[in-house]
Amino acid sequence: MENFGIPKGTRDLSSIEIKKRNYLIQIIRDKFEMFGFSPIETPSFENLSTLMEKYGKEGDYLIFKLLRSGEILKNKLLNSLNKNNKLHIINSIIEKISNKGLRYDLTVPFVRYVSMHRNEITFPFKRYQIQPVWRADNPQQGRFREFYQCDADMIGSQSVSSLWQEIDFFKLCDDIFNALNFSVIINVNHIDILKGLAEISGIENHLWKYFIASLDKWKKMGKDVVKQEMIQQGISYKSFDKISSFFDIQEHFDKKIEILINALKYSKTGIKGVKDISFIFKNMNNFSLKKIKLKWDISLSRGMNYYTGTIFEITAKDIIKKQNDVVKYQQSIGGGGRYDKLSSYFGMKNFSGIGISFGLDRIYIYMENNNLFYIMNNCQFPSKVLFINFGEREVIYAYRMISSLRDHGISTQLYPNAISIKKQFLYADKNNIPFTISIGTKEIENKKIKVKNINNRIEIEYDNLQNVIKHLTSYFKSNASLFV
Repeated sequence: MENFGIPKGTRDLSSIEIKKRNYLIQIIRDKFEMFGFSPIETPSFENLSTLMEKYGKEGDYLIFKLLRSGEILKNKLLNSLNKNNKLHIINSIIEKISNKGLRYDLTVPFVRYVSMHRNEITFPFKRYQIQPVWRADNPQQGRFREFYQCDADMIGSQSVSSLWQEIDFFKLCDDIFNALNFSVIINVNHIDILKGLAEISGIENHLWKYFIASLDKWKKMGKDVVKQEMIQQGISYKSFDKISSFFDIQEHFDKKIEILINALKYSKTGIKGVKDISFIFKNMNNFSLKKIKLKWDISLSRGMNYYTGTIFEITAKDIIKKQNDVVKYQQSIGGGGRYDKLSSYFGMKNFSGIGISFGLDRIYIYMENNNLFYIMNNCQFPSKVLFINFGEREVIYAYRMISSLRDHGISTQLYPNAISIKKQFLYADKNNIPFTISIGTKEIENKKIKVKNINNRIEIEYDNLQNVIKHLTSYFKSNASLFV
């Protein structure tokens, strides 16, 4: 029998799942716009030249590459096979069969967009984007091959770049998670600090990209795994031991600053990173925060090649668990940072960018697991009213009322068949439709409208539709949180 399943790492979404996801999107979108970001969208696939060599070796490996379509693929392959130089075939085969890929994230397409539309844009440019991305990753709990990201970014000339932008992004986070009603930790670090530590530890420049990619696994896979990987890439035991000693510092913030300033006193790059971190944390102390806590994590690295300054990662506050004496870290639900050189790949020099990305699916999973969608428990179906179907004559009579309710913003549906009344009421009950309206022969003759509250089983008879609309509108307004 043929398998009609879906590809690994993808999901079907039910009506209630989509409604919950749209609820999250609306909150995030509203907060983005409150902070001055405007929406754009970019294509689901980009030229491979746009995507490749922006994310690091592992990121490039995870890009879904699209085959050339139709006769183009056939002709390209035939052309390659007709050549005698086998080495040429091997070196060019990927380019021949694929020149596009599904977008890996929203940041690189955003910078490409800015480059193409720079003459139409007023800088600094603040945009948000809520769209799916794709990664050929190994699917597991909370990790999919197709998932949604919610990004907000700002890009402008380096002359207007300011650390107040980082602070404003952290305030944006606080507003979003306050609206979602759960607390998060934002771990913060700086690429220049890592570069300074690599410099004083004797890690050579050509090993930097391997170092940063391996360090990204420090919290996820542990120190021993990272050490083994770094040694294999050519980093010496001595260099690893020296730099890792800084990652284990458990002192309070001011003491950390003191230790690093002393250690990095001969590294101009490293000192700049420490000063930036100090500025951010000291100024954040001036603001009241409801749902976020900032932590300086010297070991924090983000695997993307394009980060150049402040970096940060967001995790829910209660996600650290201990199992069999091993500390387990749940996946992050967001992150971001500063990228001051990414625009140069697209012909724009001296531009500075900073952004944040929220993993919509991971936020959804966290909220579902912690019963944080409780305000939507009574809104699992789009309709608020079900008209009971008594037959053709009754439906014709009632249909103008159905249209009028819809015109007044009250979601209404008609049961499609004149089946057992009991079954129609059962349908409303199972789908959490809060009200039914019954207009049978008797109601038509007496010009009455019967409205039943499915939850409390109370039925009220009305003389006209205006009173029905008034009653329903008042009910839904007073119970607004149940019908988001």
